Amino acid sequence: MIEEVATLVECYRSWLKDKTALREINGHIEITTPFLDRHNDFIQIYARRENDGFLLTDDGYTIDDLSMSGCSLDTPKRKDFLRSTLSGFGVKNENGELCVHATKDSFPLKKHSLIQSVLAVNDLFYLATPHVANVFLEDVILWLDSIDVRYTPNVKFTGTSGYDHLFDFAIPKSKQEPERLLRAINDPTKNTAQTVAFSWLDTRHVRSAASIFIAILNDSNRRIPPNVDQALQSYDVKPVHWSRREEVQDQLAA
Repeated sequence: MIEEVATLVECYRSWLKDKTALREINGHIEITTPFLDRHNDFIQIYARRENDGFLLTDDGYTIDDLSMSGCSLDTPKRKDFLRSTLSGFGVKNENGELCVHATKDSFPLKKHSLIQSVLAVNDLFYLATPHVANVFLEDVILWLDSIDVRYTPNVKFTGTSGYDHLFDFAIPKSKQEPERLLRAINDPTKNTAQTVAFSWLDTRHVRSAASIFIAILNDSNRRIPPNVDQALQSYDVKPVHWSRREEVQDQLAA
């Protein structure tokens, strides 16, 4: 058994060696690895001499790619995700580059750590749904704060059915606008829309007749199906796509 596993380990080492390509570019050595990113492209890192050792870096590709794909890591919560992910590999984020310093002896381990960190940061694009929802909710909070909206977060109302329903924000009545209730919906599907619509149907009779309910829909990474908007509108819920949130800015800030 141990001989068989030893043979497999040696095959793995041979695979790594045979599938790794090197190329010199402007004083850096480009290392093309056999590991694939989420685009199924080979992960590339770069090495250059630095003092008595080496600097290994992804040249900023990983974080830039996430940002271009609509998963920018520029909010406090996302920065925390990134920091905790990198710390597990001993890798640093220096001006958007994932990098690690290595000596001649530690080069293999540091190279492996950098590659693993690139794979892990790539996976931030596929954050578990609760985390993604929290990140989107944070984005909504930052936006509301930036336009000086006065709101109460996490407001719970008991509906006519006796069930409690949680709304992300309640904006009190003003001279210009009635009470406004808001929900941030990270995953806008027809089923989600129907669930949100029920929470409004069940609570609207215990609120002011003039109160309105606005659903902010995350369309950062996908097109929202038309039936989502239709389902919400049919129950007097106003759908607002995140990409067009400026359309209700005045209504919320009034």
